[in-house]
Amino acid sequence: MTMKRIAALFLIGALALAPAACSEGPPPNMVNSPEDIVGKNIGVFGGSPSARLADELGAALAFYSGSEMTLSLTMGTIDCVLMESSNAAQLVADNAGIRILSEPLLEYELRFAVAKENAELKNEINSALAALSSNGTLDGLRDRYFGGKPYIYVPPEGVTPHPGTLTLAISHDDRPFSYIDTNGNYAGLNIQVAIAVCDYLGVDLSIAEFETGELITAVWYGKADIALGWLPGDVLDRVNLSDPYADSSHVIIVRR
Repeated sequence: MTMKRIAALFLIGALALAPAACSEGPPPNMVNSPEDIVGKNIGVFGGSPSARLADELGAALAFYSGSEMTLSLTMGTIDCVLMESSNAAQLVADNAGIRILSEPLLEYELRFAVAKENAELKNEINSALAALSSNGTLDGLRDRYFGGKPYIYVPPEGVTPHPGTLTLAISHDDRPFSYIDTNGNYAGLNIQVAIAVCDYLGVDLSIAEFETGELITAVWYGKADIALGWLPGDVLDRVNLSDPYADSSHVIIVRR
């Protein structure tokens, strides 16, 4: 057989295999309900509350960019993504190849954590939250950070200042709850709710940064007066919880 004949046969074979190779693409989606997430490769934002959940359910893979996480999902490197619902809505709106499952993995309330020995502070925070709910402040802040609406918080007038400062424990990389904005300032729903509560109480607010998993410990050990956010029931042996100021959920994103 001549070399030209061998080359021709090789080219024909390669062309015949090419469509099959190109049609493989990413694997089909295998996550259609929260039950299906168990044992899967789960993409999460590094340091987020979702990362803690993912560790308990499967193999958590941390990302620090939404575009990288989306690419890994669409290519099949990960099976699904777990994140807070408002962040998930924005990610899906920007990427046509992914969708959110209709059933959330977890629905939860956002509350203040206060040291157990400081029942008076918890009661004062609850009074402030009730007032901020009545005057529409909490609705406005939720619309701003969950819905992207242009709400501007205005501090109350006529509040009698009181001596003292409340120290808030935060993680600075947990959008939309607490983060550092483009001007280098602390921002987010939790930050703004804490500011509004302190304004209502007439006290100053200081902010101390901790890792996400250390927020409750910071309050427990007296390194901070308050922490905010999703606080599971198993923290009740260490801190007291306020009334809720918002609710949210962790949702699952999959390939279309």
